[in-house]
Amino acid sequence: MLERSSVGASTKLYLSRQASSFWRYLLEQTLMALLGWVPTLLGIGLRALCYKLMMRMDGFVAIENGVRLRFADNIHLGRGVYLDQGVYLHACPRGIEIGEGTLVMANAILHVYNFRNLPHSGIVIGRNALIGEANVIRGQGGVTIGDNVYTAPLVQILAVEHVYDDPSRPISEQGIMAEGIVIEDDAWIGAGAIITDGVRVGKGSVVGAGAVVTRDVPPHSVVMGVPARVVKEITGAPQGAAGARKVYF
Repeated sequence: MLERSSVGASTKLYLSRQASSFWRYLLEQTLMALLGWVPTLLGIGLRALCYKLMMRMDGFVAIENGVRLRFADNIHLGRGVYLDQGVYLHACPRGIEIGEGTLVMANAILHVYNFRNLPHSGIVIGRNALIGEANVIRGQGGVTIGDNVYTAPLVQILAVEHVYDDPSRPISEQGIMAEGIVIEDDAWIGAGAIITDGVRVGKGSVVGAGAVVTRDVPPHSVVMGVPARVVKEITGAPQGAAGARKVYF
């Protein structure tokens, strides 16, 4: 009897981490099982039509085969959004919103996963942005990405941090902090960069490849290094001018 009860509790926990309700779980998993694997333009067309049954989609949205969705009723995709193969959106419970014309490239992970009832959780991405291959965006504290933001491959945007002040307790029992991250319009985030919780990246700024951003980035500036620091202001001078510094992405 005890074993049966344990299995029941584990099943209930699993379902609560997958969808808003048991019936939503059945709907979402059935649609993805029937249509999620279909390749080419046929699959994209079928998903553009039928996935509207489980999430909000404005106009035509292109979803490649192999895209995984959880809590799809909390996902809102604007017109012309493109989700490449292997993309994973986990939208519980406050959701993921992706603006018109934005591209999310292969194997990117957008993960809210807020089961601690944090008040500002969620991921909002503006229009005509590009989220690069294998990016990880964790939205427990809330992540807001503006219009025309480009991120290169392997970028991590992590709006959550563990508390570790008490040496007498396991870190896993000390909770988390989640202040949120804002990346303003027209920013460019280089390959492998990490944006940590509580940071604002200013409009038109550039984060160099491999940088670890632990403090706010001023608008129209270039930051590099670990931790990242300002190495250049973007003033409109030609990039070849004396004193200009190359930034690799």
